[in-house]
Amino acid sequence: MPDVTKIVFAILVCAGLAACGTTAGNESLRDETSASVDAKLSKGMTQTEVRGLFGDPISLSFTDGGKEIWRYRFDLLQPKAVNFIPYVNLVKSGQEGKRKELVILFNDEQLVEKHTMANSAIEVNTGLLD
Repeated sequence: MPDVTKIVFAILVCAGLAACGTTAGNESLRDETSASVDAKLSKGMTQTEVRGLFGDPISLSFTDGGKEIWRYRFDLLQPKAVNFIPYVNLVKSGQEGKRKELVILFNDEQLVEKHTMANSAIEVNTGLLD
């Protein structure tokens, strides 16, 4: 292969790999928005109904007053471009993307009291310098 062809081939392979995304967390949140969650969740829903919609929470905690807090999370990450630079990727690499997080507060009767859905940018650094 001529040198130019090898370079073009390497660029195409890197571009293809960069298009691959990684997901983590609760897949039921993948296509959800604040509006769609608001339409599905309402005050007074039972924990069984919430589990039917979103499955088991990624974490569970309690307020000082003993109310339950359920958290759901979904991350969609893409590799950083620096990951595809030989040797540099050993010291500086990672992923970046979006996180969706749903937090539900249940009252003393284990019924939905309130909820919130947040979207945020996230970055995960994994190189030796990070």
